[in-house]
Amino acid sequence: MNTSHATNEVIKPLGMNFRDAMWRKFITYLPYLWLLLFFLAPFIIVLKISFATPIVAQPPFTELFDFDSDISRWWLASWENYQFLTEDNLYWVSYFKSIKVAFISTIICLLIGYPMAYGIARATPIKRNILLMLVILPFWTSFLLRVYAWMGLLGKNGIINSALMHIGIIDSPLQLLYTDMAVYLGIVYTYIPFMILPLYANLEKMDTSLHDAAADLGARPWQVFINITLPLSIPGILAGSLLVFIPAIGEYVIPALLGGLDSLMIGRTLYDEFFVNRDWPLASAVATILLLILVIPIMLFQRSQRDKPQS
Repeated sequence: MNTSHATNEVIKPLGMNFRDAMWRKFITYLPYLWLLLFFLAPFIIVLKISFATPIVAQPPFTELFDFDSDISRWWLASWENYQFLTEDNLYWVSYFKSIKVAFISTIICLLIGYPMAYGIARATPIKRNILLMLVILPFWTSFLLRVYAWMGLLGKNGIINSALMHIGIIDSPLQLLYTDMAVYLGIVYTYIPFMILPLYANLEKMDTSLHDAAADLGARPWQVFINITLPLSIPGILAGSLLVFIPAIGEYVIPALLGGLDSLMIGRTLYDEFFVNRDWPLASAVATILLLILVIPIMLFQRSQRDKPQS
């Protein structure tokens, strides 16, 4: 009787440990399952469509798989779409224009966002909460409405032109809308919170005793910033830059509304191929190359994080 009771006492913890281990393993692999379902699987479908041929049908492309034929021909593929991308400069102009706009917008966001994040991190707790609320406040309204608001500000009959003409600075309205400046302004305004928040999270956790020690050793404020603050905030800079650069490079709404027809970015090209030309295979090829371009900065960021010495 005592032996049976002791055996049960041993088996019970073993069963609980097994369930706990399985649960921890499930939680560990859950992000990978999420990536498989919502990233890898859609990407494989888009990749396969990029090798199809456009036809007048619904959906407007040839079959992705042919299981009735020989097993070697199950994966039907045609490289014509990728070959066409190399022959038409329109798509490469769109890529380079998108990369240029996204890069410059990221730099502007960094130059504006870093001082703001630093000021928030050094503010008192009450002021800090208020400032963080003001940074997040634009997200409480529709993204589309905020872009339309800039159209009202930058238009020829908008508030800015009306104010400048009323003051007497200009005699006729300036062309502020449908320009590259308007696109940069819209992207910076929209994505600057994504730069401020990671920088704030990094700067707020920074050990201020390092600044005090450097000041005691005779370092000037700008030397403290260059030698201590800036190097320690690089992870926040990289995270914020990725959060701005990646969505900005594929932006469609802001260039379409603020940049007009002449704002040739890859988001507009994708929209035209999908919904105007109804060439889904070519549009999928464009999207696949865009994804590969976006993967490069992510891989560089992960490599920098992996190579960073552990403290």
